[in-house]
Parts: sequence; C-alpha cells; structure tokens
Amino acid sequence: MSYRIKLYAFEDASEVERRSAERRFCQVLEAELGDPALVAPVYLAYQKLVATYGEQPSPEALSTEELDIITAWQAAESAALTAALGPHRYMGDAEFVIRLD
Repeated sequence: MSYRIKLYAFEDASEVERRSAERRFCQVLEAELGDPALVAPVYLAYQKLVATYGEQPSPEALSTEELDIITAWQAAESAALTAALGPHRYMGDAEFVIRLD
C-alpha cells in the first residue's frame, strides 16, 4: 500500500514551495516512522483507532500496541508538520491530506 500527500490552503506558496513542503513532510514522516513502507499501514491503523476512541483517547482504554501506534503517528505527524511548515505552523491555514493507494 502506498500513499500520497497533498498540501491545501497554503495560498501564499508557489507551486515550487508547495511541492517542497510536501517533500519535506514525506521525508520526515518516513524517517520518524522508520521506513517509507510503514506510513500507509500505521496511518490506516491510526485512523481506525481514532474512529474507535477519538483523537485523544485515554491511555487506559488502549492496549500497549494501540497506544504505541497513536503515539508514534502523532509524534511523526508533528515532526513532519514542523519540518514542512516551520515552528509557526499553527498560524496559517495549511493542511496536509494523506491519501492511501
């Protein structure tokens, strides 16, 4: 399973800047998770857990493996956002959308 990243709502960025941010996001996400092949399955597992338990589930409600998945994804995504958009990423309306193939 593969994935694609698309940056939306980043109006002030040129096409080159947008693609560069998408590339940085992917590189850091893959590095944080340990391998490019892990992005899609970890994201899919994360999405299933969020659908079941919500965005910020109580650690007591999760198994060790589930907590590991949520923690790993959230840390990787946060690092990828910082790499792609800088430390002030919350000030804009930029959003990365991940699509699984």
